[in-house]
Amino acid sequence: MPNITSPTARFGNATGRVAVAASMTLEYTEENTDATGQGAAALEDLFAPVSLGSLRVPNRFAMAPMTREFSPDGTVTDDVAGYYARRAAAGVGLLITEGVYVSEDSGPSTRVPRLFGEPQLAAWKRLVDAVHAEGGLIAPQLWHLGAERGDHATFNPELPTLSPSGLSSSGKTRGRAATVAELERIRDDFARAALAAKEAGFDAVELHGAHGYLLDQFLWDGTNRREDQYGGSLEARTRFPAEVAAAVREAVGPELPVIFRFSQWKSGDYAARIAKTPAELEALLGTLADAGVSAFHASTRRHWEPAFPEVEGPDGQLGLAGWAKKATGLPSIAVGSVGLSNTFEVTWTEGGRSDVRGLDALLEQLGRGEFDLIALGRVLLSDPAWVEKVREGRHAEILPFRAEDRSTLS
Repeated sequence: MPNITSPTARFGNATGRVAVAASMTLEYTEENTDATGQGAAALEDLFAPVSLGSLRVPNRFAMAPMTREFSPDGTVTDDVAGYYARRAAAGVGLLITEGVYVSEDSGPSTRVPRLFGEPQLAAWKRLVDAVHAEGGLIAPQLWHLGAERGDHATFNPELPTLSPSGLSSSGKTRGRAATVAELERIRDDFARAALAAKEAGFDAVELHGAHGYLLDQFLWDGTNRREDQYGGSLEARTRFPAEVAAAVREAVGPELPVIFRFSQWKSGDYAARIAKTPAELEALLGTLADAGVSAFHASTRRHWEPAFPEVEGPDGQLGLAGWAKKATGLPSIAVGSVGLSNTFEVTWTEGGRSDVRGLDALLEQLGRGEFDLIALGRVLLSDPAWVEKVREGRHAEILPFRAEDRSTLS
């Protein structure tokens, strides 16, 4: 089993950095050099294939996971399959599904898809086949909400809500702290779901360790007040997520990519930080890498914002995905308001809208080698053909995001 307690010192020794592309002035860029004088990548470099562990992705675009709740009784429908297949057909290199429950106590909704149960798994197989028929690749996001499941679940309301310390991201008491035996069961639930995904034909799996959900609740000292082996120091707080990653790796074998999504911010607390310094981030991500994680999906609200602006020199410009790659040498996925003029909380309420934004900042980051894949969220809800339009230079045809786009499966 991989070492999950002693991260190796790899900071500043990352390998496999993206080469800086020759700069070109293209219609969709405003600049061709960044503040350090490094060349921005060319737009066409976003369409070059890239490796994610053993998986060869045809371009650098991924679809970010977005909860849709269009799956009655946790079973994806033909409409959901078509929703993903259309985006594969339009050129998204890797689709990461909405969060998928791994266990009977993962979350509150009966309409979030599940990765257990015969009808549910059969439906996933049909969906995966539909995406593959369009030439796409797809990974499920394995999800347990922990305390964010709440106290009024409609899915298995008789089951307790479990988390590290029975605390929500806002600091309120919610549910109760899980026992060690319950944590072992949840760890095994993640592993079983990952194996089921592999058997259904998925090309990778992603662990949801961000946004204040269960795995993230262990990483953040605001929600982890445990006094056993899973709480206290940063090393101890990372132990359970690393055990989950190691169990998933053992279940799926050495080849299937295992992505870990993480964030600094939590739902309702955008100032929260699991790592206050680059060194802390190195220790945290290094432990997960040693446990078998293949790539890191760094969730931010604005992909262009520096993660540690207090750092002097060029590294002070790096976004969170750039720091993840620098710290581990593993592939990174960036995300956060790509192609849009404002962040999700501004446009997620009724009547909200976000206009189209150019990709100059994104190309500067690619030129610096900050990410391997860039995940697209709301732009793919409003415009399934966004990648195709960018590739073909049809920028004037790209649709803005409207809040009502989140309630359809276009």
